[in-house]
Amino acid sequence: MYLTLYLLYKKSLFLLMNLQTLTLVFATNNAHKAKEVEQILNQQFTVKTMAEIGCKVDIPETADTLEGNALIKAHFLKEHYGVDCFSEDTGLEVTALGGQPGVHTARYAGDQKDPQANMDLLLQQLEGKSDRSAQFRTVIALVKGDQEILLEGICKGQIATEKRGSGGFGYDPVFIPEGYDLSFAELGEGVKNEISHRAIATRKLANLLLAEKG
Repeated sequence: MYLTLYLLYKKSLFLLMNLQTLTLVFATNNAHKAKEVEQILNQQFTVKTMAEIGCKVDIPETADTLEGNALIKAHFLKEHYGVDCFSEDTGLEVTALGGQPGVHTARYAGDQKDPQANMDLLLQQLEGKSDRSAQFRTVIALVKGDQEILLEGICKGQIATEKRGSGGFGYDPVFIPEGYDLSFAELGEGVKNEISHRAIATRKLANLLLAEKG
């Protein structure tokens, strides 16, 4: 009985917060992604991670599409915590590799999710290939009330022949966005947060929610 009352209290608290302060619950415990999204939103919203609402579960991403994985995570929080929330899944899609690593981007070199190993494997597989075109694609799933909305952001570019720069995270040192000669890691957060796949999808989310709020 006490546990049920406590869970109802938590749900009511977060629903009240969402009504009062434009708080967004982001279905992630990836600190890099949460920080990047907050910077892109430019203080228009308060972003809370899974850990900040007491959820430390590593939600299995078992779908074979970015859309499917984003929906799995968003629905998990909605069903277990009763909060409107959003989630995202991002894939690096390399033309010469038939769109890979795609949905397996984070685990490309194994379940340890090691960014250095992932980049090493990618560069190895592209050795000798003239076509190094690629795109980052982010899919955001918003679960709000009984609505389910998908938003997409794409950033086209090229895969560098070596790691360049020390900024950013993930594949940033090997991805050169279209129109630039520097990698995401070399460009810095300011430029990346204007042009990246995640920035494009996140701004679509912000515009949607602000329009609904009026």
